[in-house]
Amino acid sequence: MKSFFIGDKEIKLPIIQGGMGVGVSLSGLASAVANEGGIGVISAAGLGVIYNKFPGDYLNKCILGLKEEIRKAKEKTKGTVGVNIMVALSNYADMVKTAISEKVDVIFAGAGLPFDLPSYLNGESKTKLVPIVSSSRAAQIICSKWKNNYNYLPDAIVVEGPKAGGHLGFKVEQIENEQYSLEHLIPEVVNVASSYKEEKNIPVIAAGGISTGEDIRRFMDLGASGVQMGTMFVTTTECDASEDFKKVFVNARREDVKIIQSPVGMPGRAIDGEFIKSVEEGREVPKNCPFHCIKTCDYSKSPYCIIMALYNAARGNMKKGYAFSGANVHLSKKISSVKEVIEKLKAEFLNAKLGVV
Repeated sequence: MKSFFIGDKEIKLPIIQGGMGVGVSLSGLASAVANEGGIGVISAAGLGVIYNKFPGDYLNKCILGLKEEIRKAKEKTKGTVGVNIMVALSNYADMVKTAISEKVDVIFAGAGLPFDLPSYLNGESKTKLVPIVSSSRAAQIICSKWKNNYNYLPDAIVVEGPKAGGHLGFKVEQIENEQYSLEHLIPEVVNVASSYKEEKNIPVIAAGGISTGEDIRRFMDLGASGVQMGTMFVTTTECDASEDFKKVFVNARREDVKIIQSPVGMPGRAIDGEFIKSVEEGREVPKNCPFHCIKTCDYSKSPYCIIMALYNAARGNMKKGYAFSGANVHLSKKISSVKEVIEKLKAEFLNAKLGVV
């Protein structure tokens, strides 16, 4: 696998570990992936729930929690560490400012279009900015707006296809439509990035349902410089979620994965279970909202509190939560180390290159 650059930073292993909240990808997983040469990513979602003993209100706990996770990651690795910050977060701006002030290497921003992301940089900032998009149109709009408003272009672009876990940037009817497949999206976004090549090299990163070295090879052949993978790193010893959460992935079958409607207002891919059935039967209505964590979430109309559902699941309480996952979660057969997962991906990539099945 060939290295690539995000700005002046060389990424020796072209694998980005996807940011997974709430409490699934923190400093433990992120530092382990970074130590293997990839980009390890801390999810900023719900840190105020995880760090509930920290002082202040929920929003302040989020800021302090993010500082703590970045600090922990930097103690464990000299590699590249990123933070995934959803644009839909009500404290999005504060989390971006915190990540930049803590000198995190990369910010990945999705679940909305991060039109103002470069505005948070200052002259001394070293943090790279990477939007997550689901279409070439979104990539073009971001490039154009960033260039016109801030004289800045993305340091890379992540293209997340409809096989991803979690919130999807597609309508339900588009998810199974081949025209919206990642195989179609990557060449289109590569063309957008290439149109700016005289000003800046913008690597394109493929994401969503990528599970094997053969997948990595296929998307690199389509023009991607690297890939983002989330689900395959959940079943690692270094993943920050509980063992019970990981077992849900190991035991999941292809038919257990379904598309649900999230309180955030987007479709999401998750592993079916007791809690989702309870939601469908209308038994999980939240009584109040102490967090106000998502801009688009109105608790009075929501079927449940998503941040608590994800937090409960990551802690192993599957009766009160559920797991987001990619379409190929059934390939997660056992708990392995991050190093073992990456060595397997490298071997599969080499075999695909050699034409070995």
